[in-house]
Parts: sequence; C-alpha cells; structure tokens
Amino acid sequence: MPKARIIKIISNQYTLLTEDDKIIPAVQMGKMRLKRQPLVGDFVNYDALEGHYGMQEVLPRSNQLLRPLIANVDQALVVMSAIKPEFSEQLVDRLCFLIRQADIEPVLIVTKMDLIPSDSPVYDSVEGYRKSGMRVVEVGRDRDIDPFRQLLKGKISVLTGQSGVGKSSLINRLDVHFTLATQEISKALGRGKHTTRHTQLHEVAGGWIADTPGFSSIEFDAIDATLLEQYVLEFKPYLGECRFRNCSHENEPDCAVKKAVEDGIIPAQRYNHYLEVLTLCKQGKEKY
Repeated sequence: MPKARIIKIISNQYTLLTEDDKIIPAVQMGKMRLKRQPLVGDFVNYDALEGHYGMQEVLPRSNQLLRPLIANVDQALVVMSAIKPEFSEQLVDRLCFLIRQADIEPVLIVTKMDLIPSDSPVYDSVEGYRKSGMRVVEVGRDRDIDPFRQLLKGKISVLTGQSGVGKSSLINRLDVHFTLATQEISKALGRGKHTTRHTQLHEVAGGWIADTPGFSSIEFDAIDATLLEQYVLEFKPYLGECRFRNCSHENEPDCAVKKAVEDGIIPAQRYNHYLEVLTLCKQGKEKY
C-alpha cells in the first residue's frame, strides 16, 4: 500500500503529498475514524478507488507538538532578533527546553544582525549557543541567506519566536513567489487574534514549514522536573557525575553541574534559567 504525508487538514478534508511528490485530496476510511486522529505531518497508508483516495492507517510518529498541532517535525526554528525586540537568552532557553522535551531539535535563527554594532553582547550570546553544540544561523541584510535556505531543505520545520523578529520577512527572502503574502504570513506565524484556523505545511526552499502560530504559550507543568536536566546541552557531560544519583543541581553537595558553573565551564546564565524553569515545573505554568 502506498504511503503519503498529510500536508493540510481542513475539517474532514485531507491533502496528501505522495512519495512521488504528487498532491492529492483524501478522506479517512472505515475503522480509521475510530483510531488515532490524523495530524498534519503524519505519514499514512492510502489506496485509490475509482479516482478517489482513502487513508487507511496512520503510521507511528517520531514526535508530536500540541502548539502547533503537528507530527513528525524535524526541527523547530527559534527565531530571535538581535534588536527590536532585544535578544533574550531567557526566552531562547525556555523555548529550547520545551522543544527538546518533545524530542525535536531546536535551531537558533538570529535576525537583524546587520543592525547591531560589532561589540554588541549578542555576539557573545550567539557564540555561547554555538559552543554548546546548538546549530545557529545569523541573518541580516549584509549576510548570505543561503545557510538558512540549506537549513530548510528536505526538512519539516516549525517556527517560533516573538512578534517583530522578522519571521515573515525571512521566508519571503527565500521565495518571492511564496503563496502567502507578507501580511498573511505575519498573521499565520505571529501572535494575537489573527491566526490561522487550520494547520498546513507550505513548501519553501525544498522543505516544508508549518504556517501556524508556533508556541503560543510557554507551559512547564507537563515537564517532569527530574528530566529537565536532560534538555540543557551544557549539562550533558556532567550528568551522572554528582554525588547523589537524583541530584537536582540546586543545593546538593558535590554537584558536578554546580562545580562546572563555578569553574566558568557552564554559563551562569544558562544555569540560572534552568533553576527558574525547574521551579516552574514544580509549581505550575507560565504563559507568554
């Protein structure tokens, strides 16, 4: 039975991208309606009968997001501006913790790099994320857009970030013929009341981007506090090296993570953001 990926859902109407790159309409068949609800990004088995296409089965997912409601995401692009709005390591870290918790790789995209002076602290922040092992792409009017283009190729991506960081302009630099106008992309990828009513993947630069609002809120109550340490890249070399096996890296003695912070190996700011989110995981949730 042939396989396809769902790229659009409106009500009970589905649009599939087949393995030979054809776009076809489809509906759910029979017992499938009683099983797992299909999401954009899902791979499905389908068959054809008299010119109509029916989905028979949703295949296992590698991951799933709730906001946007999408499955099998390859990467989440954390889009932050160097200025207006100001670059926020706190927001980057909080988004990255949530993204990694969903078993998705976050990639930092920093826009408006042409608008800051060469001695801006943003450069130190960017270099710190690179040293941690995170992929980072700098974008500006004076920079080649090709690294961002290559990042999207062959991938399913979602975008997240504050309003005004340049998400829509970034996409339009890649494809002037993109099917959504700049204002419409802004509404789809931004925040506020002007958001899309359905989830859809759009082809851009040889990859697919979800035109949903992204992470409309930041909630940590669903994260197991004992697992949070695994979502901080700088902690990884020191996990399991503390005196206590269940060390939370707060007040315990002989903590390898705290020692690395004291030695300047782990950035103090990253550690402080971990402690903030650890408290949120225990106490409830926070929204943006």
